[in-house]
Amino acid sequence: MPAFESRVVAAGPAYEDNRAYLLAAIDELHALQRRARDASAASGPRFARRGQLLPRERLVLALDEGAPFLELCSLAGYLRDTKDPAKSVPGCSGIAGIGYISGVRCLIVADDSGIAAGSAQPMGGDKFLRLEAIALKNRLPFIHLVESAGANLLGYKVEDFVVGGGIFAGLARLSAAGLPVIALTHGSSTAGGAYMTGLADYVIMVRDRAKAFLAGPPLLKAATGEIATDEELGGALMHATVSGLAEYLAEDDVDGIRILRDLVASLGWTQGNELPSGPAPRLDPEELLGLFPKDGKKPVDMREVIARIVDGSEMLEYKPLYGPQTVCAHAKLSGMPIGIITNNGPLDPAGANKATQFIQACCQTDTPLIYLQNTTGYIVGTESERAGMIKIGSKMIQAVANASVPQLTLMCGASYGAGNYGMCGRGFSPDFAFSWPTARTAVMGAEQAALTMAIVMEDGAKLRGLPVDTAGIESMKGKIIQTFESQMSAFYTSGAVLDDGVIDPRDTRNVLAMALSVCLSGRDRKVKPLSFGVGRM
Repeated sequence: MPAFESRVVAAGPAYEDNRAYLLAAIDELHALQRRARDASAASGPRFARRGQLLPRERLVLALDEGAPFLELCSLAGYLRDTKDPAKSVPGCSGIAGIGYISGVRCLIVADDSGIAAGSAQPMGGDKFLRLEAIALKNRLPFIHLVESAGANLLGYKVEDFVVGGGIFAGLARLSAAGLPVIALTHGSSTAGGAYMTGLADYVIMVRDRAKAFLAGPPLLKAATGEIATDEELGGALMHATVSGLAEYLAEDDVDGIRILRDLVASLGWTQGNELPSGPAPRLDPEELLGLFPKDGKKPVDMREVIARIVDGSEMLEYKPLYGPQTVCAHAKLSGMPIGIITNNGPLDPAGANKATQFIQACCQTDTPLIYLQNTTGYIVGTESERAGMIKIGSKMIQAVANASVPQLTLMCGASYGAGNYGMCGRGFSPDFAFSWPTARTAVMGAEQAALTMAIVMEDGAKLRGLPVDTAGIESMKGKIIQTFESQMSAFYTSGAVLDDGVIDPRDTRNVLAMALSVCLSGRDRKVKPLSFGVGRM
Protein backbone atom coordinates (compact mmCIF):
# COMPACT_ATOMS: atom_id res chain seq x y z
CA MET A 1 0.00 0.00 0.00
CA PRO A 2 1.24 3.52 -0.69
CA ALA A 3 2.41 5.62 2.24
CA PHE A 4 0.53 8.87 2.71
CA GLU A 5 2.48 12.04 2.01
CA SER A 6 1.56 14.53 4.71
CA ARG A 7 1.08 18.21 4.00
CA VAL A 8 1.01 19.15 7.67
CA VAL A 9 3.79 21.42 8.92
CA ALA A 10 4.08 20.75 12.63
CA ALA A 11 5.00 24.33 13.44
CA GLY A 12 3.65 27.83 13.15
CA PRO A 13 0.96 29.85 14.97
CA ALA A 14 -2.07 27.97 13.56
CA TYR A 15 -0.64 24.57 14.43
CA GLU A 16 0.36 25.71 17.91
CA ASP A 17 -3.09 27.23 18.51
CA ASN A 18 -4.74 23.93 17.51
CA ARG A 19 -2.37 22.02 19.75
CA ALA A 20 -3.00 24.27 22.74
CA TYR A 21 -6.77 23.95 22.23
CA LEU A 22 -6.68 20.16 22.21
CA LEU A 23 -4.22 19.89 25.09
CA ALA A 24 -6.55 22.05 27.20
CA ALA A 25 -9.43 19.69 26.40
CA ILE A 26 -7.26 16.69 27.33
CA ASP A 27 -6.35 18.37 30.63
CA GLU A 28 -10.07 18.84 31.32
CA LEU A 29 -10.69 15.15 30.57
CA HIS A 30 -7.93 14.06 32.95
CA ALA A 31 -9.17 16.44 35.64
CA LEU A 32 -12.66 14.91 35.47
CA GLN A 33 -11.29 11.37 35.67
CA ARG A 34 -9.01 12.41 38.55
CA ARG A 35 -12.01 13.87 40.40
CA ALA A 36 -13.55 10.40 40.68
CA ARG A 37 -10.26 8.83 41.77
CA ASP A 38 -9.70 11.51 44.42
CA ALA A 39 -13.26 11.23 45.74
CA SER A 40 -12.78 7.50 46.21
CA ALA A 41 -9.28 7.83 47.66
CA ALA A 42 -10.61 10.20 50.35
CA SER A 43 -12.27 7.12 51.89
CA GLY A 44 -8.88 5.43 52.28
CA PRO A 45 -8.56 5.80 56.06
CA ARG A 46 -12.02 4.31 56.63
CA PHE A 47 -11.22 1.32 54.40
CA ALA A 48 -7.86 0.83 56.14
CA ARG A 49 -9.53 0.73 59.58
CA ARG A 50 -11.81 -2.03 58.28
CA GLY A 51 -8.89 -3.96 56.82
CA GLN A 52 -10.15 -3.42 53.27
CA LEU A 53 -8.54 -2.37 50.02
CA LEU A 54 -9.96 0.60 48.13
CA PRO A 55 -11.91 -0.44 45.00
CA ARG A 56 -9.20 0.74 42.59
CA GLU A 57 -6.59 -1.16 44.61
CA ARG A 58 -8.72 -4.29 44.27
CA LEU A 59 -8.94 -3.79 40.52
CA VAL A 60 -5.19 -3.25 40.10
CA LEU A 61 -4.46 -6.38 42.12
CA ALA A 62 -6.92 -8.46 40.07
CA LEU A 63 -5.49 -7.40 36.70
CA ASP A 64 -2.33 -8.89 35.19
CA GLU A 65 0.60 -6.60 35.85
CA GLY A 66 1.77 -4.79 32.70
CA ALA A 67 -1.14 -6.02 30.56
CA PRO A 68 -3.32 -3.47 28.72
CA PHE A 69 -6.54 -2.26 30.32
CA LEU A 70 -9.16 -0.40 28.28
CA GLU A 71 -11.28 1.64 30.67
CA LEU A 72 -14.87 2.15 29.54
CA CYS A 73 -17.48 4.82 30.31
CA SER A 74 -15.25 6.70 32.74
CA LEU A 75 -17.34 9.89 32.36
CA ALA A 76 -20.75 8.20 32.67
CA GLY A 77 -23.11 10.25 34.82
CA TYR A 78 -21.21 13.52 34.37
CA LEU A 79 -23.62 16.46 34.82
CA ARG A 80 -26.40 13.98 35.67
CA ASP A 81 -25.85 14.03 39.43
CA THR A 82 -25.72 17.84 39.41
CA LYS A 83 -25.79 20.55 36.75
CA ASP A 84 -22.73 22.21 38.30
CA PRO A 85 -19.65 21.18 36.26
CA ALA A 86 -17.42 21.93 39.24
CA LYS A 87 -19.23 19.47 41.52
CA SER A 88 -20.24 16.61 39.22
CA VAL A 89 -18.31 13.38 39.92
CA PRO A 90 -18.25 11.13 36.82
CA GLY A 91 -18.16 7.34 36.67
CA CYS A 92 -21.43 6.47 38.43
CA SER A 93 -19.56 5.05 41.45
CA GLY A 94 -18.05 2.34 39.30
CA ILE A 95 -14.84 1.49 37.45
CA ALA A 96 -15.07 -0.73 34.40
CA GLY A 97 -13.13 -1.91 31.39
CA ILE A 98 -11.62 -4.75 29.42
CA GLY A 99 -8.44 -6.22 30.83
CA TYR A 100 -6.55 -9.42 31.54
CA ILE A 101 -6.92 -11.65 34.59
CA SER A 102 -4.62 -14.69 34.62
CA GLY A 103 -4.11 -14.27 30.88
CA VAL A 104 -7.87 -14.23 30.16
CA ARG A 105 -9.41 -11.14 28.60
CA CYS A 106 -12.46 -10.17 30.67
CA LEU A 107 -15.02 -7.43 31.13
CA ILE A 108 -14.41 -6.19 34.68
CA VAL A 109 -16.67 -3.98 36.81
CA ALA A 110 -15.67 -2.74 40.27
CA ASP A 111 -18.23 -0.99 42.44
CA ASP A 112 -16.53 2.14 43.77
CA SER A 113 -17.75 1.96 47.34
CA GLY A 114 -15.39 4.79 48.20
CA ILE A 115 -17.97 7.14 46.62
CA ALA A 116 -21.38 7.29 48.31
CA ALA A 117 -20.82 3.71 49.53
CA GLY A 118 -21.11 2.54 45.92
CA SER A 119 -24.82 3.37 45.82
CA ALA A 120 -26.61 3.70 42.51
CA GLN A 121 -25.94 6.99 40.71
CA PRO A 122 -27.74 8.66 37.78
CA MET A 123 -26.89 6.83 34.54
CA GLY A 124 -25.29 4.01 36.53
CA GLY A 125 -27.86 1.54 35.26
CA ASP A 126 -27.32 2.61 31.66
CA LYS A 127 -23.58 2.19 32.10
CA PHE A 128 -23.99 -1.31 33.52
CA LEU A 129 -26.35 -2.31 30.70
CA ARG A 130 -23.81 -1.12 28.15
CA LEU A 131 -21.05 -3.15 29.81
CA GLU A 132 -23.22 -6.26 29.78
CA ALA A 133 -23.95 -5.70 26.09
CA ILE A 134 -20.24 -5.44 25.30
CA ALA A 135 -19.50 -8.65 27.19
CA LEU A 136 -22.36 -10.51 25.50
CA LYS A 137 -21.53 -9.42 21.96
CA ASN A 138 -17.81 -10.03 22.32
CA ARG A 139 -18.09 -13.24 24.38
CA LEU A 140 -16.13 -12.02 27.39
CA PRO A 141 -16.27 -13.43 30.93
CA PHE A 142 -18.01 -10.91 33.19
CA ILE A 143 -16.24 -10.17 36.48
CA HIS A 144 -17.92 -8.04 39.16
CA LEU A 145 -16.17 -6.80 42.29
CA VAL A 146 -19.23 -6.13 44.42
CA GLU A 147 -19.69 -3.67 47.26
CA SER A 148 -22.65 -1.35 46.99
CA ALA A 149 -25.23 0.21 49.26
CA GLY A 150 -27.71 -0.38 46.43
CA ALA A 151 -30.41 2.03 45.38
CA ASN A 152 -30.46 5.56 46.76
CA LEU A 153 -33.98 5.69 48.19
CA LEU A 154 -33.79 9.46 48.66
CA GLY A 155 -33.35 9.87 44.92
CA TYR A 156 -35.73 7.07 43.92
CA LYS A 157 -37.06 7.09 40.36
CA VAL A 158 -39.29 4.36 39.02
CA GLU A 159 -37.40 4.24 35.72
CA ASP A 160 -34.21 3.34 37.60
CA PHE A 161 -36.08 0.48 39.24
CA VAL A 162 -37.02 -0.87 35.79
CA VAL A 163 -33.44 -0.46 34.50
CA GLY A 164 -32.31 -2.55 37.48
CA GLY A 165 -34.48 -5.39 36.23
CA GLY A 166 -32.77 -5.10 32.85
CA ILE A 167 -29.40 -5.46 34.56
CA PHE A 168 -30.47 -8.68 36.28
CA ALA A 169 -31.84 -10.03 33.00
CA GLY A 170 -28.52 -9.18 31.36
CA LEU A 171 -26.57 -11.20 33.91
CA ALA A 172 -28.88 -14.18 33.37
CA ARG A 173 -28.43 -13.93 29.60
CA LEU A 174 -24.66 -13.77 29.89
CA SER A 175 -24.68 -17.03 31.82
CA ALA A 176 -27.10 -18.64 29.36
CA ALA A 177 -24.85 -17.57 26.46
CA GLY A 178 -22.05 -19.66 27.95
CA LEU A 179 -20.12 -16.70 29.36
CA PRO A 180 -18.90 -17.16 32.96
CA VAL A 181 -20.20 -14.55 35.41
CA ILE A 182 -18.09 -14.23 38.56
CA ALA A 183 -18.85 -12.10 41.61
CA LEU A 184 -16.25 -11.32 44.25
CA THR A 185 -18.35 -9.76 47.01
CA HIS A 186 -16.20 -7.53 49.21
CA GLY A 187 -18.96 -5.84 51.20
CA SER A 188 -22.64 -5.05 51.08
CA SER A 189 -24.87 -6.62 48.43
CA THR A 190 -28.32 -5.65 49.62
CA ALA A 191 -31.95 -5.84 48.43
CA GLY A 192 -32.04 -5.78 44.63
CA GLY A 193 -28.25 -5.61 44.74
CA ALA A 194 -28.23 -9.08 46.30
CA TYR A 195 -28.95 -10.40 42.82
CA MET A 196 -25.65 -8.95 41.63
CA THR A 197 -24.17 -11.73 43.75
CA GLY A 198 -26.97 -14.25 43.32
CA LEU A 199 -26.97 -14.14 39.51
CA ALA A 200 -23.26 -14.97 39.26
CA ASP A 201 -22.17 -18.46 38.21
CA TYR A 202 -19.37 -18.37 40.80
CA VAL A 203 -19.43 -16.41 44.06
CA ILE A 204 -16.50 -15.51 46.30
CA MET A 205 -17.37 -13.76 49.58
CA VAL A 206 -15.02 -12.08 52.05
CA ARG A 207 -15.37 -13.27 55.66
CA ASP A 208 -16.76 -10.72 58.15
CA ARG A 209 -17.15 -8.07 55.42
CA ALA A 210 -19.38 -9.43 52.64
CA LYS A 211 -23.14 -9.30 53.18
CA ALA A 212 -25.94 -10.40 50.89
CA PHE A 213 -29.61 -10.21 51.86
CA LEU A 214 -32.86 -9.26 50.21
CA ALA A 215 -33.80 -7.19 53.25
CA GLY A 216 -31.18 -5.71 55.55
CA PRO A 217 -31.79 -5.46 59.29
CA PRO A 218 -33.59 -2.05 59.10
CA LEU A 219 -35.97 -3.17 56.32
CA LEU A 220 -36.48 -6.56 57.98
CA LYS A 221 -37.51 -4.89 61.24
CA ALA A 222 -39.79 -2.44 59.41
CA ALA A 223 -41.45 -5.17 57.35
CA THR A 224 -41.75 -8.04 59.84
CA GLY A 225 -40.58 -6.86 63.23
CA GLU A 226 -37.83 -9.50 63.25
CA ILE A 227 -34.47 -8.43 64.64
CA ALA A 228 -31.29 -10.00 63.28
CA THR A 229 -27.64 -9.03 62.87
CA ASP A 230 -25.97 -8.56 59.49
CA GLU A 231 -23.99 -11.76 59.95
CA GLU A 232 -26.99 -13.85 60.95
CA LEU A 233 -29.04 -12.54 58.09
CA GLY A 234 -26.56 -12.63 55.24
CA GLY A 235 -22.95 -12.87 56.30
CA ALA A 236 -20.29 -14.55 54.17
CA LEU A 237 -19.83 -17.47 56.56
CA MET A 238 -23.57 -18.17 56.62
CA HIS A 239 -23.76 -18.14 52.83
CA ALA A 240 -20.72 -20.42 52.53
CA THR A 241 -21.97 -22.95 55.11
CA VAL A 242 -25.76 -22.70 55.24
CA SER A 243 -27.45 -21.09 52.21
CA GLY A 244 -24.88 -22.32 49.67
CA LEU A 245 -24.83 -18.95 47.90
CA ALA A 246 -21.03 -18.68 48.11
CA GLU A 247 -18.71 -21.22 46.50
CA TYR A 248 -15.60 -19.75 48.08
CA LEU A 249 -14.95 -18.03 51.43
CA ALA A 250 -12.05 -15.57 51.39
CA GLU A 251 -10.26 -14.33 54.50
CA ASP A 252 -9.85 -10.75 53.23
CA ASP A 253 -9.81 -8.70 50.00
CA VAL A 254 -6.36 -9.93 48.98
CA ASP A 255 -7.32 -13.57 49.52
CA GLY A 256 -10.53 -13.03 47.57
CA ILE A 257 -8.57 -11.67 44.61
CA ARG A 258 -6.19 -14.64 44.80
CA ILE A 259 -9.17 -17.00 44.57
CA LEU A 260 -10.60 -14.93 41.72
CA ARG A 261 -7.40 -15.13 39.71
CA ASP A 262 -7.14 -18.89 40.30
CA LEU A 263 -10.76 -19.34 39.27
CA VAL A 264 -10.38 -17.34 36.06
CA ALA A 265 -7.21 -19.29 35.22
CA SER A 266 -9.19 -22.52 35.59
CA LEU A 267 -11.58 -21.44 32.81
CA GLY A 268 -8.96 -22.19 30.18
CA TRP A 269 -9.99 -19.19 28.07
CA THR A 270 -6.53 -17.83 27.28
CA GLN A 271 -6.59 -18.69 23.57
CA GLY A 272 -7.40 -15.86 21.15
CA ASN A 273 -6.59 -13.15 23.69
CA GLU A 274 -3.29 -12.13 22.13
CA LEU A 275 -3.05 -8.57 20.83
CA PRO A 276 -1.92 -8.52 17.17
CA SER A 277 0.85 -6.19 16.12
CA GLY A 278 1.99 -4.27 13.07
CA PRO A 279 4.43 -1.51 12.14
CA ALA A 280 3.87 1.83 13.85
CA PRO A 281 2.69 4.79 11.79
CA ARG A 282 5.49 6.49 9.91
CA LEU A 283 3.95 9.86 10.79
CA ASP A 284 4.04 10.92 14.43
CA PRO A 285 0.72 10.42 16.34
CA GLU A 286 1.76 13.36 18.54
CA GLU A 287 0.94 15.57 15.55
CA LEU A 288 -2.75 14.64 15.89
CA LEU A 289 -2.88 17.38 18.53
CA GLY A 290 -2.31 20.11 15.95
CA LEU A 291 -4.77 19.05 13.25
CA PHE A 292 -8.14 20.20 14.64
CA PRO A 293 -8.88 23.92 15.01
CA LYS A 294 -11.15 25.31 17.69
CA ASP A 295 -13.40 26.67 14.94
CA GLY A 296 -15.26 23.57 13.77
CA LYS A 297 -16.15 25.29 10.49
CA LYS A 298 -12.53 25.13 9.31
CA PRO A 299 -11.82 22.03 7.17
CA VAL A 300 -9.52 19.20 8.23
CA ASP A 301 -8.01 16.67 5.83
CA MET A 302 -8.97 13.49 7.65
CA ARG A 303 -6.42 11.52 5.65
CA GLU A 304 -3.84 13.21 7.88
CA VAL A 305 -5.60 11.59 10.85
CA ILE A 306 -5.70 8.16 9.21
CA ALA A 307 -1.99 8.36 8.41
CA ARG A 308 -1.13 8.85 12.08
CA ILE A 309 -3.15 5.82 13.21
CA VAL A 310 -2.62 3.02 10.68
CA ASP A 311 0.33 0.71 10.15
CA GLY A 312 3.22 2.41 8.36
CA SER A 313 0.96 5.41 7.57
CA GLU A 314 -0.08 3.37 4.53
CA MET A 315 -3.54 3.44 2.96
CA LEU A 316 -5.16 2.61 -0.34
CA GLU A 317 -7.88 5.13 -1.11
CA TYR A 318 -11.04 3.78 -2.69
CA LYS A 319 -12.46 5.84 -5.60
CA PRO A 320 -10.39 8.90 -4.59
CA LEU A 321 -11.62 10.99 -7.55
CA TYR A 322 -15.34 10.23 -7.04
CA GLY A 323 -17.20 11.94 -4.20
CA PRO A 324 -13.84 13.09 -2.76
CA GLN A 325 -15.42 14.75 0.31
CA THR A 326 -16.14 11.24 1.59
CA VAL A 327 -12.87 9.39 2.12
CA CYS A 328 -12.84 5.58 1.99
CA ALA A 329 -9.61 3.64 2.34
CA HIS A 330 -8.14 0.22 2.98
CA ALA A 331 -5.40 0.00 5.63
CA LYS A 332 -4.11 -2.14 8.47
CA LEU A 333 -4.34 -1.51 12.20
CA SER A 334 -1.81 -3.47 14.28
CA GLY A 335 -1.71 -6.02 11.48
CA MET A 336 -5.52 -6.29 11.18
CA PRO A 337 -7.00 -5.34 7.77
CA ILE A 338 -9.59 -2.56 8.07
CA GLY A 339 -11.76 -0.32 5.94
CA ILE A 340 -11.96 3.33 6.99
CA ILE A 341 -14.71 5.83 6.18
CA THR A 342 -14.30 9.49 7.08
CA ASN A 343 -15.34 12.98 6.03
CA ASN A 344 -13.56 15.86 4.35
CA GLY A 345 -16.87 17.70 4.06
CA PRO A 346 -20.60 17.00 4.12
CA LEU A 347 -21.94 13.71 2.79
CA ASP A 348 -23.08 14.39 -0.78
CA PRO A 349 -24.84 12.00 -3.21
CA ALA A 350 -21.60 10.79 -4.80
CA GLY A 351 -19.86 10.34 -1.44
CA ALA A 352 -22.81 8.47 0.09
CA ASN A 353 -22.99 6.20 -2.94
CA LYS A 354 -19.27 5.51 -2.65
CA ALA A 355 -19.51 4.77 1.06
CA THR A 356 -22.42 2.39 0.50
CA GLN A 357 -20.52 0.41 -2.11
CA PHE A 358 -17.40 0.39 0.09
CA ILE A 359 -19.35 -0.96 3.09
CA GLN A 360 -20.79 -3.75 0.96
CA ALA A 361 -17.34 -4.59 -0.47
CA CYS A 362 -15.87 -4.77 3.05
CA CYS A 363 -18.69 -7.07 4.15
CA GLN A 364 -17.92 -9.30 1.16
CA THR A 365 -14.32 -9.76 2.34
CA ASP A 366 -15.17 -9.73 6.08
CA THR A 367 -13.11 -6.58 6.60
CA PRO A 368 -13.98 -4.59 9.77
CA LEU A 369 -15.00 -0.96 9.35
CA ILE A 370 -13.81 2.07 11.28
CA TYR A 371 -15.72 5.35 11.01
CA LEU A 372 -13.86 8.58 11.82
CA GLN A 373 -16.63 11.14 12.20
CA ASN A 374 -16.10 14.78 11.25
CA THR A 375 -19.22 15.75 9.36
CA THR A 376 -21.85 18.47 9.33
CA GLY A 377 -24.30 15.92 7.92
CA TYR A 378 -25.83 15.14 4.54
CA ILE A 379 -25.65 18.05 2.12
CA VAL A 380 -28.82 20.06 1.52
CA GLY A 381 -30.04 22.20 -1.38
CA THR A 382 -31.95 21.98 -4.64
CA GLU A 383 -29.13 20.30 -6.52
CA SER A 384 -28.59 17.55 -3.97
CA GLU A 385 -32.33 16.95 -3.52
CA ARG A 386 -32.77 16.55 -7.27
CA ALA A 387 -29.78 14.20 -7.31
CA GLY A 388 -31.63 11.91 -4.88
CA MET A 389 -29.87 12.74 -1.61
CA ILE A 390 -32.69 11.28 0.49
CA LYS A 391 -32.78 7.91 -1.24
CA ILE A 392 -28.98 7.71 -1.55
CA GLY A 393 -28.49 8.68 2.10
CA SER A 394 -31.10 6.09 3.06
CA LYS A 395 -29.19 3.49 1.09
CA MET A 396 -26.03 4.31 3.04
CA ILE A 397 -27.93 4.09 6.32
CA GLN A 398 -29.28 0.69 5.22
CA ALA A 399 -25.72 -0.51 4.59
CA VAL A 400 -24.43 0.76 7.94
CA ALA A 401 -27.34 -0.68 9.90
CA ASN A 402 -27.04 -4.12 8.33
CA ALA A 403 -23.27 -4.49 7.89
CA SER A 404 -22.08 -7.96 8.87
CA VAL A 405 -18.59 -6.96 10.04
CA PRO A 406 -17.35 -5.36 13.27
CA GLN A 407 -17.86 -1.59 13.20
CA LEU A 408 -15.97 0.89 15.39
CA THR A 409 -16.79 4.59 15.52
CA LEU A 410 -14.63 7.50 16.65
CA MET A 411 -16.10 10.98 16.92
CA CYS A 412 -13.20 13.31 16.12
CA GLY A 413 -14.88 16.63 15.39
CA ALA A 414 -18.40 17.46 14.22
CA SER A 415 -21.08 14.78 14.34
CA TYR A 416 -24.22 16.55 13.19
CA GLY A 417 -27.62 15.57 11.89
CA ALA A 418 -28.18 12.41 9.92
CA GLY A 419 -24.43 12.41 9.25
CA ASN A 420 -24.10 10.94 12.76
CA TYR A 421 -26.39 8.11 11.65
CA GLY A 422 -24.77 7.49 8.27
CA MET A 423 -21.37 7.38 9.95
CA CYS A 424 -22.50 4.68 12.41
CA GLY A 425 -23.36 6.80 15.43
CA ARG A 426 -24.42 5.27 18.73
CA GLY A 427 -27.99 4.68 17.54
CA PHE A 428 -26.62 2.18 14.99
CA SER A 429 -24.97 0.01 17.65
CA PRO A 430 -21.30 0.09 16.62
CA ASP A 431 -19.34 -2.53 18.49
CA PHE A 432 -17.46 0.30 20.21
CA ALA A 433 -17.75 4.08 20.04
CA PHE A 434 -15.21 6.55 21.38
CA SER A 435 -14.80 10.32 21.26
CA TRP A 436 -11.98 12.80 21.18
CA PRO A 437 -12.36 15.66 23.68
CA THR A 438 -13.00 18.03 20.75
CA ALA A 439 -16.00 16.09 19.39
CA ARG A 440 -19.38 17.81 19.10
CA THR A 441 -22.64 15.90 18.63
CA ALA A 442 -26.03 17.45 17.83
CA VAL A 443 -28.90 17.38 15.37
CA MET A 444 -27.22 20.48 13.85
CA GLY A 445 -24.88 23.30 14.82
CA ALA A 446 -26.15 25.63 17.56
CA GLU A 447 -26.14 28.77 15.38
CA GLN A 448 -27.80 26.91 12.51
CA ALA A 449 -30.55 25.67 14.84
CA ALA A 450 -31.14 29.19 16.19
CA LEU A 451 -31.25 30.72 12.72
CA THR A 452 -33.63 28.02 11.49
CA MET A 453 -36.11 28.75 14.29
CA ALA A 454 -35.74 32.50 13.73
CA ILE A 455 -36.70 32.08 10.07
CA VAL A 456 -39.68 29.90 11.06
CA MET A 457 -40.88 32.51 13.57
CA GLU A 458 -40.44 35.39 11.12
CA ASP A 459 -42.30 33.56 8.35
CA GLY A 460 -45.06 32.56 10.79
CA ALA A 461 -45.59 36.16 11.90
CA LYS A 462 -45.72 37.42 8.32
CA LEU A 463 -48.16 34.67 7.35
CA ARG A 464 -50.52 35.76 10.13
CA GLY A 465 -50.09 39.44 9.29
CA LEU A 466 -48.41 40.20 12.62
CA PRO A 467 -45.33 42.36 13.25
CA VAL A 468 -42.06 40.50 13.65
CA ASP A 469 -40.98 40.42 17.30
CA THR A 470 -37.28 41.06 16.70
CA ALA A 471 -36.39 41.22 20.40
CA GLY A 472 -38.30 38.02 21.13
CA ILE A 473 -36.60 36.24 18.25
CA GLU A 474 -33.15 37.33 19.43
CA SER A 475 -33.94 36.10 22.94
CA MET A 476 -35.14 32.77 21.55
CA LYS A 477 -31.97 32.43 19.46
CA GLY A 478 -29.82 32.93 22.54
CA LYS A 479 -31.72 30.27 24.46
CA ILE A 480 -31.44 27.76 21.60
CA ILE A 481 -27.72 28.37 21.24
CA GLN A 482 -27.23 27.92 24.99
CA THR A 483 -29.33 24.73 25.01
CA PHE A 484 -27.44 23.20 22.08
CA GLU A 485 -23.98 24.22 23.24
CA SER A 486 -24.59 22.88 26.74
CA GLN A 487 -25.26 19.40 25.33
CA MET A 488 -22.85 19.18 22.40
CA SER A 489 -19.53 18.54 24.10
CA ALA A 490 -17.92 15.13 24.24
CA PHE A 491 -17.91 15.30 28.04
CA TYR A 492 -21.67 15.83 28.19
CA THR A 493 -22.51 13.12 25.64
CA SER A 494 -20.13 10.67 27.30
CA GLY A 495 -21.83 11.45 30.61
CA ALA A 496 -25.05 10.29 28.96
CA VAL A 497 -23.31 7.03 27.89
CA LEU A 498 -23.56 8.00 24.22
CA ASP A 499 -20.06 6.60 23.72
CA ASP A 500 -17.77 4.13 25.48
CA GLY A 501 -15.32 6.78 26.59
CA VAL A 502 -13.46 9.96 25.74
CA ILE A 503 -9.85 9.31 24.78
CA ASP A 504 -6.64 11.24 24.23
CA PRO A 505 -6.13 11.42 20.42
CA ARG A 506 -2.60 10.12 20.88
CA ASP A 507 -4.06 6.88 22.29
CA THR A 508 -6.34 6.35 19.28
CA ARG A 509 -4.29 3.61 17.63
CA ASN A 510 -3.96 1.55 20.82
CA VAL A 511 -7.61 1.99 21.83
CA LEU A 512 -8.99 1.06 18.41
CA ALA A 513 -6.57 -1.89 18.08
CA MET A 514 -7.58 -3.26 21.50
CA ALA A 515 -11.28 -2.82 20.73
CA LEU A 516 -11.00 -4.41 17.29
CA SER A 517 -9.02 -7.34 18.67
CA VAL A 518 -11.79 -7.90 21.25
CA CYS A 519 -14.38 -7.94 18.45
CA LEU A 520 -12.47 -10.37 16.26
CA SER A 521 -11.54 -12.82 19.02
CA GLY A 522 -15.13 -12.70 20.31
CA ARG A 523 -16.44 -13.71 16.89
CA ASP A 524 -14.03 -16.65 16.78
CA ARG A 525 -14.61 -17.88 20.35
CA LYS A 526 -16.65 -21.06 20.65
CA VAL A 527 -19.01 -21.05 23.62
CA LYS A 528 -21.50 -23.57 25.00
CA PRO A 529 -24.85 -21.83 25.47
CA LEU A 530 -27.31 -23.21 28.01
CA SER A 531 -31.07 -22.94 28.14
CA PHE A 532 -31.29 -20.91 31.34
CA GLY A 533 -27.75 -20.23 32.52
CA VAL A 534 -26.19 -21.70 35.65
CA GLY A 535 -28.84 -21.82 38.37
CA ARG A 536 -27.80 -21.54 42.00
CA MET A 537 -28.37 -24.75 43.96
